[in-house]
Formats: sequence, structure tokens, C-alpha cells
Amino acid sequence: MKIVKSIDELRKDLKGYKLEGKSIGLVPTMGFLHEGHASLIRKARAENDIVVVSDFINPIQFGPKEDLKTYPRDLESDSKLCENIGVDFIFAPEASEMYHDRKTFVDIEDMSNNLCGAKRPGHFRGVCTVCTKLFNITGADRAYFGQKDAQQVAIIKKVVFDLNIPIEIIPCPIVREDDGLALSSRNTYLSDKERKAALCLSKAIFKGEELAKNGASVSEVLEKMKEIISSEKLAKIDYISAVDLTTMKDSKDFADDRLIAIAVFIGKTRLIDNFIYRV
Repeated sequence: MKIVKSIDELRKDLKGYKLEGKSIGLVPTMGFLHEGHASLIRKARAENDIVVVSDFINPIQFGPKEDLKTYPRDLESDSKLCENIGVDFIFAPEASEMYHDRKTFVDIEDMSNNLCGAKRPGHFRGVCTVCTKLFNITGADRAYFGQKDAQQVAIIKKVVFDLNIPIEIIPCPIVREDDGLALSSRNTYLSDKERKAALCLSKAIFKGEELAKNGASVSEVLEKMKEIISSEKLAKIDYISAVDLTTMKDSKDFADDRLIAIAVFIGKTRLIDNFIYRV
């Protein structure tokens, strides 16, 4: 495995493999890798000749009051995890390597106006820009994203389609702890008390999914989920919403491909979770 910090060096390293017709799988991450990331990497390893993991905390997807400076970092631990799975390249550039004179951005209309896009202005412009850059830098055939960030997956799929980027976007299932909490690098911020309180998210998700499968209406599902989370004193709801998975517009019925998504503050830590309802 090789750790690369230069765009030119990575392109040079990957060029030969592309000329040989070898497939390249990309797993974009912001580092501090956990089992959720590992599941993406394993899938990429199973489906491609060459696997690239980007390990880059993207500054332009953080708002001015968000946790860019404190976001957890551990390249040494990340490297061990990647090497154990069989990653070929870790791309770990500095911000100055990725962004020189910020004049050009990739943005998306409508789909970023709801859920996390509404709550974190400019976030998806940063996500779309960095992903487009990573797709261009690596020339990857496939890119792997966790379904926990369901809005991100839908948006990246749309960007790839609209801009004719020759890459396949592979969504992968949410990975959870044994007690149900969705894995997230931000879980490390939680105190023991907050970690226990955070289980209200998965409890709400599991109950909402059960109710939806048993024929409850969208309003009934959302109300019950709100009740579960509101019963936890350390929890503050950012949003609980049902949207069309393709358009990210609010939905009042359970037709095919409905995303039920939540964002909740546990103390100062913002966590997200979701489930997808399909007929």
C-alpha cells in the first residue's frame, strides 16, 4: 500500500493501471476510519482491481461554526485499517494541494434545499466539488458511499448523471454498533452519558421502519419518531422528515423510495440516521 499526498503523483501511479484496463474503485472518506468505512473498502476490494481510499478532511463542506478544527484525525490508524483490507493507495492530500484559488465550485439546485442541505448552507456545494475533483483525479470506475448519508448519495448520483462523469456510484448499507447506533466518526465526541442517550436515534428509526411496514401513515411515523427522541433529555431535534429519495422534496405518503431521515443534537454533537421505505 502506498500513501500519496500529491495529485500529480497519484495520477501518474494510476495511469498505468488504466492503460492495462484494470478497474479502479474509490472510497471517499474524511478519515478517522471505522467499521462503516471498512465495509465500503471491502466491497470496493471485492469489485475492483485497484482500490483508492481518499483520506481528506474537506474544508469547504464545513460551515463557519462547525467542527472543522476539531474533526478527529488519525492517519496512522487509518493506514493500518486500509492495509489490512488490501487497499492499494491512500490519497491524503493537504488542503493546499486540493484548493489553490477557490473560484470554481460544483453545486446542485433543489436537492440541496432540504434536510442537511437546508440546515448546513453550502455543505453540499463543498461535497459536490470535492467528489468531482476526486473522480477526475483518480479516473475511478466506481465510488462507494455509505447510505447513512442518504441525501449525499442521491446528490452525488445526480451530479454524476448531469455532468456525464463516467463513474458508477455504489451505495452501501448503514453499519451499526451492536446496540443499534449508526457508526460515525463524530460518535467519538460523545461522553458516556451522551453515548447512551444517542440510542434514541436508532430506536426512533427502528420503530418508524416497523410502523411504515405495518401500514402507518407518514404523519403517524414521524410523530412517533419525534415522541421517542423528545423523551430523551439530552436530545434536540434538528429535523425529522420524509422525502422522495430521488428529488429530496417533502413527501406526505409512502410511495416507493421514500427516505425518512433524522438529524439530532446529542449535547453539542449532531448525528444523523435514516431508513428507506420501498413498496
